[in-house]
Amino acid sequence: MASDYSENTLRTYGIKMLILLNDDWQLGHINDDPVRPHLTKEWRTSDGREVYGLTEEGDGIMRAVVCVAYTKGVGITEDDLNNTDEPDTAMFYTVWSYARGAGRQIIFDTADVIKREKPHINRFCTLSPLTEMAEKFHLRNGAKFLRRGETCQNFEYEI
Repeated sequence: MASDYSENTLRTYGIKMLILLNDDWQLGHINDDPVRPHLTKEWRTSDGREVYGLTEEGDGIMRAVVCVAYTKGVGITEDDLNNTDEPDTAMFYTVWSYARGAGRQIIFDTADVIKREKPHINRFCTLSPLTEMAEKFHLRNGAKFLRRGETCQNFEYEI
């Protein structure tokens, strides 16, 4: 796959650019994943799953990363992220940022791209850790709490 940002750019928001991460050097950012570091880059980019990054135009410095799985329904475990046949839900299963405000922006920018490019996806939910930080982040950004499982919780963004 090409390592040229122009081929990977999905949408430009002012000086911010949302890109689909698909090269080894871009996917190296998954090593910084604070939530699910055990998931491999091969798993994150196969079978109905993608990784997006938010950069500033021209500098290539990563501001945030989000991993998404396209699933049938809302999953409550990591295993549910493998339910990628006939997907109707975008499950944001990990997000982290290197710059203030970039985590929120990448969720909304990615959802905009998904809505445009995958019209069969009609729900935007999270598979979040059971932490106060995750809960505050999603509620502060307008998501609704859906449910709490043994190891994860779900929030839904109505976008």
